[in-house]
Amino acid sequence: MMASNEDHPHGDETVGGAEREIKRGITVVKKVIRDRDRGVLIKVHWNEGGQLIEPNGSTLTSFIGALVRNEVPITCDNWRNKQLNEAKDKIWSEIKRCFDIEENRRDHCLKLAGKLLRGFRTFLSTTFLRDTEGTFVDAELPSKYASLISPKEWETFKSKRKTQEFKSVSETNRQRASSPAYPYRKGRVGYGRLEQSILTKENSSETSLPAHVLWKEARVGKDGKIKEDVQQIFEKCETLSQSIVPYEDTDCRSILSRALDVPEYSGRVRGKGFGITQKSLNIKKQKTPSNKELQQTLEALKAEVLELRKERERDRAAGFKDTSDKDSINCNFQPTIPEGISPCHLYLARPAYRMVGKGKVHNNLGELLHTKPLPTGSLKVSVDIALEKDALLPHPDDVSDATLLGDAIGSFVAWPTDLIIVGYETPTKSKAKDKGIAREIESVASQKEIPVAKKTEISKRTGAKKKNPSKYRACLHTYLETTDISDGCVRLIPMDGAIFGFEYAEPLGKEDFDQILYHTQLSVGVINTYMRYLYDKLMGPRGLEQRFSFLNPMKTNLTEMIRKPDEVRTYVVERFMADTDREKLFFLPFNTGDGGHWLLVAINPFKEIVYYLDSLHKDWTTYPAMKTIVDTIIQTVRAQRKIQVPKRKANNITWNRVECPRQRNNIDCGYYTLRFMKETLLMDRTDIPSDYFDEYRCAYYSKDQLDEIKEELCQFIIELQVL
Repeated sequence: MMASNEDHPHGDETVGGAEREIKRGITVVKKVIRDRDRGVLIKVHWNEGGQLIEPNGSTLTSFIGALVRNEVPITCDNWRNKQLNEAKDKIWSEIKRCFDIEENRRDHCLKLAGKLLRGFRTFLSTTFLRDTEGTFVDAELPSKYASLISPKEWETFKSKRKTQEFKSVSETNRQRASSPAYPYRKGRVGYGRLEQSILTKENSSETSLPAHVLWKEARVGKDGKIKEDVQQIFEKCETLSQSIVPYEDTDCRSILSRALDVPEYSGRVRGKGFGITQKSLNIKKQKTPSNKELQQTLEALKAEVLELRKERERDRAAGFKDTSDKDSINCNFQPTIPEGISPCHLYLARPAYRMVGKGKVHNNLGELLHTKPLPTGSLKVSVDIALEKDALLPHPDDVSDATLLGDAIGSFVAWPTDLIIVGYETPTKSKAKDKGIAREIESVASQKEIPVAKKTEISKRTGAKKKNPSKYRACLHTYLETTDISDGCVRLIPMDGAIFGFEYAEPLGKEDFDQILYHTQLSVGVINTYMRYLYDKLMGPRGLEQRFSFLNPMKTNLTEMIRKPDEVRTYVVERFMADTDREKLFFLPFNTGDGGHWLLVAINPFKEIVYYLDSLHKDWTTYPAMKTIVDTIIQTVRAQRKIQVPKRKANNITWNRVECPRQRNNIDCGYYTLRFMKETLLMDRTDIPSDYFDEYRCAYYSKDQLDEIKEELCQFIIELQVL
């Protein structure tokens, strides 16, 4: 390629080895030529989908445009024409002389060259050969491009555009391009560089964005406003992405194509821009199942449901429940306790579900305890280790007069069957700060100690298999088919008094289960059930109930605050005053009422600090009634604790708005609220930083992070054996 007209005059042809300089025209990207002459190769960068990004992505694009305009005549209508192979080889050779680029990028660069050539021809037609009405104009060769286009090429170019065939195709394309339903509004910035700028601006650790997110951002104007129809498509995509059940989905179209309700031709990746292919994103084409395959799947599901019904009836007859570890849960939810003697872990359910000891369970027909029959629903166990020596025995030993677990070491006692976990090795001593945490609990509790990047490296090195993200949802979905819940019946989730300050049963019906399975807005019943999960699985085993507590959102939502403010104040003040001798953080999942928006209000009455976490990034002034009542409650607690403050500081209650992850639709607020509580518990901190926890800071939660909440709920409901 020519650096200037002086270097290589028109008509001269220089051959160097197997390569020939491109001889026509001038170069507009002078920086590239200067670096080439100094022997400097410019490094280019690519995103994970194979698109050019900065630095130097736009430089290479401009350089390719200059090359193709110089080397390929504008009369070329078919980029796949084999007669262009020599010109393409020259273009690629010149690119390699100037840029540090891999050989496998050749196809992308040459496709980009063809695209830029088409754009140049379109530019010439619309600028010089058409008036404002779209009528053909017989113009002379523009002097600006005389060094690139010969008079003969220009006349041939014009003559092709005079034909009726060309005019017909041109008019069709012009009308289609003049009024797109959702116009791209980022000018010359391609999807790849747009995605890069968004991720850089958000300081995100992600390497790519979902197609529908990028599609929406590409349609945001300079004023930052989003058209309502674009927002509607985006929200539809968000709903689809969360509600699609992997084991039921047979539509091979992308989420964005489904939301737009348009057909998709093979190989296209909508919403990602030039250079992205299904192969580059590792998208496997889904084969539409045949009628025979669908029938086989249906028969297999029927057989599975029938087996579940039989298993359930056998276990009911056996008279026990299963509370096994999550890793043993599968679609056969109720494994029997092996006959004979087996090592086991011993649990208690009150005041919190926890492991209190280890021993051996004796499951033999006709087994007696000290010559007496065993209590109904219990088995004989020998106690080897007492993790809580002061824990009360579920059935005091009449023979030895033992009432505490520590007194029963080395002897036999009766233990409820549903509180015996068999078949587990004794965990080794934990290195975690909280002693006595079982290994399966420790692995959750210590997540904050391993950076995300580090965990990814560990997973790659060990070859750890990725867990099925919908394992428990699939199980729950199958199990629900065997129940009467679809007929309008409900199931009751027992709520211990320690969770919300009063004991009751939370009803869950078909609508609640569907919210978990198909990702719709969460009800108060699902929110409360997950809080019991947090209490049983995180707070209890780690002793966090001394530092954290919950307020029932059913009693503290906006509707209740407006209609019954006195009852709300009484309930919350009693909860706060029950723990006045220590600093404690109370979680209040606040709902705007009537199935509205969920957000988290975390209150530290000891320090008189309120943390406000709203996934819509609004502040507390949006709900003045809520702020007034919370302030009044804190002042009441202050008075009951007999804390004196100057009058001018009576209203000095600190409200901190936390820059938490932000939801991207109108559905996810409940899931975000639950993650906020979970992550705060995992951090074991009663103070929440204004920019959120470093370990969990992100612009928004991924689909996998929201699916994790649903999986935990499904697993927990299965373990409770309430179905």
